[in-house]
Amino acid sequence: MNLSERLNEDMKQAMRSKDKFKLSTIRMIRATIKNQEIDLKRTLDDAEVLDILSREIKQRKDALQEFEKAGRDDLAETVKAEIEIVAEYLPTQLNEEEVKAIVQETIQETGASSKADMGKVMAALMPKVKGRADGKLVNQTVQQYLQ
Repeated sequence: MNLSERLNEDMKQAMRSKDKFKLSTIRMIRATIKNQEIDLKRTLDDAEVLDILSREIKQRKDALQEFEKAGRDDLAETVKAEIEIVAEYLPTQLNEEEVKAIVQETIQETGASSKADMGKVMAALMPKVKGRADGKLVNQTVQQYLQ
């Protein structure tokens, strides 16, 4: 079952169980996917859906930081719950140690030795960790090893 089908099934299940919050969150995700499909005039594959889910998580994390800064705990709790729902559809996230190991391996593969080689390393690295690690963490780890 691909991600789009899983989202559809979970949406139906949320309707049956009358879980309005989960239903609305899944509908938001599906609307974003549908808009992208309309723009591209084709259905999206799992990798593209994964990109959308990652983007949705990132937007919500950014919003969460802003709500916490502003002291809006009510909105922060809502966004946290949305993040949990969207995260269910992402692959298991890599921990910091796993990211470091992949970064070191990629640096050796590309023969990078300085910050000037960062673009080359990131280009080789991102397909390996796509959807499984936060881009900010990956970027910081690469910078740390290329100093």
